[in-house]
Amino acid sequence: MSDRPATDAGPPGRPRRSTRRLHWPAVLPFFVFLALCFGLPAGALVYGAFTATDPATGHTHATLDNVRQSLKGSYATGLGGSVQLSLLCALLATLCGTLIAQAVVASRRPALRRAVVAACGVLANFSGAPLAFAFVATLGTTGTLTRLLSLGDTGFSLYTTAGLVLAYLYFMIPLMVVTVLPALDGLRTQWREAAASCGATRGQFWRHIGLPVLLPSLLGGAVLLFGTAFASHATAAVMVGSSVPLITVQISNALAGNVLAGQENLALAMSLNMVVIALLVMAVQIPLQRRSARWLG
Repeated sequence: MSDRPATDAGPPGRPRRSTRRLHWPAVLPFFVFLALCFGLPAGALVYGAFTATDPATGHTHATLDNVRQSLKGSYATGLGGSVQLSLLCALLATLCGTLIAQAVVASRRPALRRAVVAACGVLANFSGAPLAFAFVATLGTTGTLTRLLSLGDTGFSLYTTAGLVLAYLYFMIPLMVVTVLPALDGLRTQWREAAASCGATRGQFWRHIGLPVLLPSLLGGAVLLFGTAFASHATAAVMVGSSVPLITVQISNALAGNVLAGQENLALAMSLNMVVIALLVMAVQIPLQRRSARWLG
């Protein structure tokens, strides 16, 4: 008879039950962290979005009024404005960032690459209120460049959707450069040589090989940029305030109490709308990342 413990019994190669049990304590803190930092806030958000407190009696009851109000009137306009702004910024940043990254890869100069990556790493994280103040000081009504270049005479105004797009591109283009550089590095030299040996031109290589292979990475980067612009709040709040309807600014105003009595949870309903859109963005981005890794891995 074998002296091996009963817990070790099983076909060869199959993990032992005792070993599997020992794995749970190691991952338990991670699940506790998820439950406290993500589960509780998400549960409170969903609960608040579908409940309301009666101003007269003080009783809380289930309702769909918060969600309905968040999809009507100015709130629907703010949600649509955020989506349109995010799409425009993502499209422009994807195009500009890809061209810059391709120029860096084609240069074959390590010093230039290190400088660009370092600068993009800094600029991609320079956003929020400091970025807004920097743009106001530079391109505002009395900004330095506004006075030097007489931009006020041309009708340019920083406090519009165009000015907000300009500010968002300041940190979104560097983010796209950092995101797409590994994908461009994954285009093998052998593919270019094989295409050239078959008589393909540079344009034909990019049209039939380069862009199809890079497309998942480019779309994934665009989706990431869309989510970044969609969730940005501080830059828009400081720069344009409520003059440009955006859902993040409306949520901030609602949390500050700028709502009617009985609609205290309206901000939670608008936040739930943003969460749903963010989940849709993630549902698109994850398959694109997997496909890109399969091609370029």
